[in-house]
Amino acid sequence: MATPEEQITPADAAIVTTGTGRKGPEEHDLPESLKYDMDLCLEILRNVLGEYNPELLSTFDTVRHYAVEASAEHFAELKDPNPDQDGLKEAVNVIDNMTLNDAQLLARAFATYFHLANLSEENYRVSVLHERENNVSVDQAVDPINELTVAYHQLINETGPAKAKELLNQLEFHPVFTAHPTEARRKAVEGKIRRVSELLEEYKRLGGSDKKECLRRLYNEIDALFRTSPIALKKPTPVEEADTILDIFDNTLFNTIPKVYRRFDDWVLGDKAGLVEPACPAFFHPGSWIGSDRDGNPNVTAKVSRAVARKFSDHVIAALEEATRTVGRNLTMEAETTPPSAELKNLWSHQKEMSERLTDKAALISTKEMHRAVMLVMADRLHYTIERDADLMYHSCDDFLNDLKVVQRSLAEAGAKRSAYGPLQDLIWQTETFGFHMVEMEFRQHSVVHARALADIREHGLHGERGELQPMTHEVLDTFRALGAIQKRNGLKAARRYIISFTKSAQNIKDVYELNRLAFSHPEDVPTIDVIPLFEQLEDLQNSVDVLEEMIKIPEVQARLKATGNKLEVMLGYSDSSKDAGPTSATLALHSAQERIAKWAESHDIDLTLFHGRGGAVGRGGGPANRAVLAQPVGSVKCRFKLTEQGEVIFARYGNPVLAIRHVESVAAATLLQSAPSVEKRNTEMTEKYADMAAQLDEAAHNRFLDLLNTDGFAPWFSIVTPLTEIGLLPIGSRPAKRGLGAKSLDDLRTIPWIFSWAQARINLAAWYGLGTACEKFGDLETMRQAYEEWPLFSTFIDNIEMSIAKTDERIARMYLALGDREDLNEKVLNEMELTRKWVLAIVGDKWPLQHRHVLGQAIRIRSPYVDALSVTQVLALRSLRKKVDKEELSQSQQAGFIYLILCTVSGVAAGLQNTG
Repeated sequence: MATPEEQITPADAAIVTTGTGRKGPEEHDLPESLKYDMDLCLEILRNVLGEYNPELLSTFDTVRHYAVEASAEHFAELKDPNPDQDGLKEAVNVIDNMTLNDAQLLARAFATYFHLANLSEENYRVSVLHERENNVSVDQAVDPINELTVAYHQLINETGPAKAKELLNQLEFHPVFTAHPTEARRKAVEGKIRRVSELLEEYKRLGGSDKKECLRRLYNEIDALFRTSPIALKKPTPVEEADTILDIFDNTLFNTIPKVYRRFDDWVLGDKAGLVEPACPAFFHPGSWIGSDRDGNPNVTAKVSRAVARKFSDHVIAALEEATRTVGRNLTMEAETTPPSAELKNLWSHQKEMSERLTDKAALISTKEMHRAVMLVMADRLHYTIERDADLMYHSCDDFLNDLKVVQRSLAEAGAKRSAYGPLQDLIWQTETFGFHMVEMEFRQHSVVHARALADIREHGLHGERGELQPMTHEVLDTFRALGAIQKRNGLKAARRYIISFTKSAQNIKDVYELNRLAFSHPEDVPTIDVIPLFEQLEDLQNSVDVLEEMIKIPEVQARLKATGNKLEVMLGYSDSSKDAGPTSATLALHSAQERIAKWAESHDIDLTLFHGRGGAVGRGGGPANRAVLAQPVGSVKCRFKLTEQGEVIFARYGNPVLAIRHVESVAAATLLQSAPSVEKRNTEMTEKYADMAAQLDEAAHNRFLDLLNTDGFAPWFSIVTPLTEIGLLPIGSRPAKRGLGAKSLDDLRTIPWIFSWAQARINLAAWYGLGTACEKFGDLETMRQAYEEWPLFSTFIDNIEMSIAKTDERIARMYLALGDREDLNEKVLNEMELTRKWVLAIVGDKWPLQHRHVLGQAIRIRSPYVDALSVTQVLALRSLRKKVDKEELSQSQQAGFIYLILCTVSGVAAGLQNTG
């Protein structure tokens, strides 16, 4: 390189056309509407590239042609391909002879292509959902498209109506949005993608001049998308990262979540829906680590946490103000037809006593339309809540919610039940869901940091009487003060959880409670906190019950148990356990830990919530969340499911309103159904039946994984054969790639770059390494096939591995591995990849990965050539950069050019593969 669905889950698949060049047989099976969108997007992109530079278009088409040829050869598994027709080799030659600037533009072109492919597939999924909904008769007992109604119907059949209703009222889905930097797409790009998606939908509905104008706007947006750098100019600050949540809140969550509740009510209540009190509880409770997770991120300070909390609070209250005003303006019922209740008249009197200034505007309508008058004053009070006017503001969300229910009861008593349980009920649901805080902020810090802070205080005194305290100690104490201030301002729900990373003992929990006390001069100012132990590494998972046994002896924990009705939350880390023990052992260890913790909780009459620290990638517990829920051990869910949602998963699951509804309904359904006797029975019996198989697989896979990690020189080799260093330069998150507690090896590397790097190298090692050897050693294929059919945990695990294997490519992998000089390590990785592939396909009964998951398999196979082109560009750039740096042949600007090219390919490959971190 020269120097000058079955169901498709949104983070799993997107489908593209192969365009020009040889077409695989799968493409002819593409649904017509999807093919139409893809053809249109490709045509526009090619024209845009041609307008920019005809030579760029020619190179784009040439590389695509060779990549398609190479992919066709690869998937046909030709044993002795003709070297003269080796498409991959031809693509390598073309890319290797490009100038640095031209390679950057090519990478951006392919990255743009993937964004268009992804949004086309998303639009197709939406259209399929709409089509399926249109085919459902309103006379059916359940809506088969709404999984939540199906699950509730099954619960009624298995447990009876009363028990099903009891379980429904316990339902909680608690996604926690985090700032983990796995979304390699910058926000400016996201906005353009959303606009292209909307225009693409419009285009199909329009005709004549309107269609022409829509096409012109599509050209504008796609041209701007290509010309916009895929790499942000700088890393976002934690306060800026909070915009991720605001964006999702505005575009989907605020108006979508009430629709989820309403869709359930409409089906379950039938003709009574909107005339009686709702059946569906407000079960969606979003949380956030953005601006409050300081583990390894020095950019998250107490000051930042306060600012982010204020940002969330002001935003949600403003949304509630607007919604309250809109609902209020429509409550035009006259007193003659809809007389206000005595309770509503008292509320109006209270409003007048509070401030005539508030009620003056509404006074004229109060005699005739008191419901409207009261609501408009409530909206004004929300405005003054943002302004922090002590006389006029609502001092708690509960006060506002109580006022809403006064209006609702008055309307219902007056016979205006449709008004009582219509838009006003949506507003009540929004208030119950988001409160005055929008998301429940959860603070997190490493156990070592707490221990060091306490040691510092004991040595130097709380106020530095015997010497200056360390800056980190001041920051730790300020963190608790910030938590207290947020709690005082926005309520207990806004901030009460404090998570301890790498919890090793009950002493870690004691440390946090002690620091919480020390941070305040007056006991009455000490905030209420629930300390949550996070068990991450294999040893910690195995010792978790012993730690919990000691934890509940701590006085502060006992006080919280008493105050909450014995509620206790425990977090399990999927990421570090996988990096520590390997994917097979981590999966089985996590399942075992959940089972043991659930039994321990039951023995102590503790109402347990397990918090799953999952990522989007398979190596971090990724995969369909609903299947994961249904595979959990008995007693570990109890109608509550809490997990982290991060990076590309947030945008994929919540970026589109229709898909967001589908996702929430699907996870809520699985959470409810997990309590069905049939599901509990199956999970328990199959876990016991295959315990011996699991133990043997666990031991062999763990040993194989540790053998790799403990090979001399593995850590530096890993950083050479993957773009690990360059990924650390991506401006996609405020946190560093290392925790910064002093470690010098893989032990301290964050799991996200570990997994992201292997995915970029088309190896995906973190998702499967060790499984092939374990299966080979166990050897009983029939038992494993039976387990795959009968045991939800094993079938989910194997399916996720198969998806991950489908995204690997041995040809590309060899190019990355050649960057290092370790044939022994190369051989271990490639042999294990082949062994894992062989056994997974045998267990599933496929001849090639995802053979029987037609839509997803087709999606991955069709997009492979385009990912290959970007991967080749990336690995050639890595090779050139490292050679030239070693020989000191590059100027600083030339080196920056190579790094920019690599980062462009990282963004493109992430868009192509998805499930990256």
